[in-house]
Amino acid sequence: MTTETQPATPPTPAPKVPRTLTRDLSQHDGQTVLLQGFVHARRDLGGVQFVVLRDVSGVTQCVGSGLTLPLPESSVEVVGTVKAHPKAPGGYEVQIEDFRVISAAVEAPPLEIPKMEWNVNPETMLDYRYVSLRGLRERAALRVQGEIVYGFHTYLRSHGFTEISTPKIVSAGAEGGANLFKLDYFGEQAYLAQSPQLYKQIMVGVFERVYEVAAVYRAEEHATSRHLNEYLSLDVEMGFIEDEEDVMALQNGLLASIMERLRETCAAEFELLGATIPDVPAHIPRIPLMEARKLVTEKYGHQVGGKDLDPEAERLLSQHFAETEGSDFVFVTKYPRAARPFYTHADHNADGSLNPDLTRGYDLLFRGIEITSGGQRIHDYAMLMDSIRAYKMNPEAMTGYSEVFKFGMPPHGGFAIGAERLTAKLLGIANVRYARAFPRDRHRLTP
Repeated sequence: MTTETQPATPPTPAPKVPRTLTRDLSQHDGQTVLLQGFVHARRDLGGVQFVVLRDVSGVTQCVGSGLTLPLPESSVEVVGTVKAHPKAPGGYEVQIEDFRVISAAVEAPPLEIPKMEWNVNPETMLDYRYVSLRGLRERAALRVQGEIVYGFHTYLRSHGFTEISTPKIVSAGAEGGANLFKLDYFGEQAYLAQSPQLYKQIMVGVFERVYEVAAVYRAEEHATSRHLNEYLSLDVEMGFIEDEEDVMALQNGLLASIMERLRETCAAEFELLGATIPDVPAHIPRIPLMEARKLVTEKYGHQVGGKDLDPEAERLLSQHFAETEGSDFVFVTKYPRAARPFYTHADHNADGSLNPDLTRGYDLLFRGIEITSGGQRIHDYAMLMDSIRAYKMNPEAMTGYSEVFKFGMPPHGGFAIGAERLTAKLLGIANVRYARAFPRDRHRLTP
């Protein structure tokens, strides 16, 4: 009689310890955890090795012995016991029980990531952006910007706005002028969009309230700390308004909501960068442009050139409202027609007649710099065509935009916020290029 041998039951593998993020170590004091991240810094003190591990949530110190430490920025896995330590980042360190290199760096990084803030040439940080973005301060700025964009989405959706997507290859600019990037479109002249303005106005006739988050392009040969040739524009357009005051009120509420979200989600990033989140007044102060120019001249002795406010005038005007009203924000209103695009609605005189010299356009200044242009748009077809001709634009070239105004467009207006400028001013970043992951400016096309 033959007895069949039953196959041996394979041993049950030990359950893998779930990954813990460094920000959560305080919840695991005395427990074994698994960390995964990058070698942020390392020290070898003879028989003891220290590894500062960086993950998406922060850094922590890991301590072990007999380790062969890989180059900085190698990705690694650590299993160890969490112990409270008053001098360690976050108040806890991990005593290493198992150390594994997941992917070793094959050469030392071109930048010392922990030391970038004080000893690296700013241009070098941009040249090696694919590495420098790993720095705590660099990525903190982008995280704040991400929360700004998220807050922009959620507030507008809660107020009945629909997200749209508009073309970035266009046949003409939204604002005219020469600051357009040209490209060959199957043998025809085309351009990269400098704004979604004309399309978002058309879409007001569809959804009444619309917004878009997308890159826009300006072929301006600036080499300043406040300009980019490609930037992220947060655009809004809303129909059935009374005037530009409705638009400013919406933006007032939007900014207050975004700042509240930043308090809830980015307190650590603001602390790291030594920045403060501003209070947004319930009613942001307003001042007409001509009064603003006069104030800056009389109070500060600064003669304002041009049709708008120059950078120094913006700084001084913001200083005035910070000192007198405690506001980091100020709306500059009633811009002259010569300083506004063709689609901007004319202002009215006291008797209700149109004033052809003034518009219902505005700018929003924040801590000394313009972060928004906005206002009421022309919705009347005859008025729009008169304005196109007055700006010496070709009406036939604008047909794809102007035709919709024959079909009952409501009074409408909107604004656009430059995400990088807002981020930079919030965080005290001196150059707007460092508020974008991979900036494009007059001299930079890589990485």
